[in-house]
Amino acid sequence: MLSSELAELAGVTVRTLRHYHQIGLLPEPPRSSGGYRRYDVGDLVRLLRITRLTALGVPLSALPAVLDDPASAEELLDELDRQAAAEIERLNARRATIAALRSSGSPPDLPPELSVLRSAPEAGVPEEMARHEHEQLILLGHLLGEDESTGLVALLGGAEREALDRLEPLTARFYTLGPDTPDEEVASLIDDWVTGLEPLSARLAGSPAPDPKVPALLDELNEHALKPVQHRVLRRILYRLEHAQRPTGP
Repeated sequence: MLSSELAELAGVTVRTLRHYHQIGLLPEPPRSSGGYRRYDVGDLVRLLRITRLTALGVPLSALPAVLDDPASAEELLDELDRQAAAEIERLNARRATIAALRSSGSPPDLPPELSVLRSAPEAGVPEEMARHEHEQLILLGHLLGEDESTGLVALLGGAEREALDRLEPLTARFYTLGPDTPDEEVASLIDDWVTGLEPLSARLAGSPAPDPKVPALLDELNEHALKPVQHRVLRRILYRLEHAQRPTGP
C-alpha cells in the first residue's frame, strides 16, 4: 500500500508518517520502481501500536523501548497512571477554584482567598480606585502565596465589624484627596486613619514580617496608580503605623 493508503487506514496524516520515519519509530519500507514507498500489513500493525500508545500519553521518545520490550511497557504504564492521577487532582482543584469564584462573585483573575477583601459594590468606590484595589489584591496574592494570604484574611476577619465600618468614611475622604486639598484636611485624615487602623495593625504585629519585596512592590504600584497626594498620605500612614508597633528599647 502507498503512504496515503496507510495513513488513511491508521487515522494519521502522511506528514506524521514521514515524521515517524525521521525519528526512527517506523522503519523505511522498500520503494517501488517508481520511487514510491510500499507498505505492508506489518507496517500498519506497528503504526497502530504507535498511535495507541501515544493516545495513552506515552511520549515519542519512550516508544522505541516500549514497542519492543513488554517489561518497559509495564513500568511506563505505572508512570502514566501516576501522571493521570496527578492531572485529575489538578483538574479537581481547578474546578473547586472555579466553584469558589462563582460562589463569591469574585473576578477570575483574583485569588479566591483574597476576594473577601474587595470593596463591596454598594460601597460606591470610584472606578479607578476599585481597579487599583483589584490590582493590589492580585499582586498581594501572588507575593504572599495562598497560605499567607489565607492567614492574612483570617487575622483581618477577626476584627470587629464596627471598627471596619468606621473606616469607610475615611476611605471616601481618601478618594477625594487632590492637589487642592488643604493641608489641615490631609493632616487630619492621616491622624484619623492611623487611629482607625491601629487595632488592625496591632493584630498583624505578631505575624511574621513579609519579604521586603512585598511592601516595595505595593508601594511602586501605589505610586503608579494614585495621585501624588494620595501616595504621600498612604506612605505617611504606613510609616506611623510601622513605628508605632516597633518595640521600644529599655
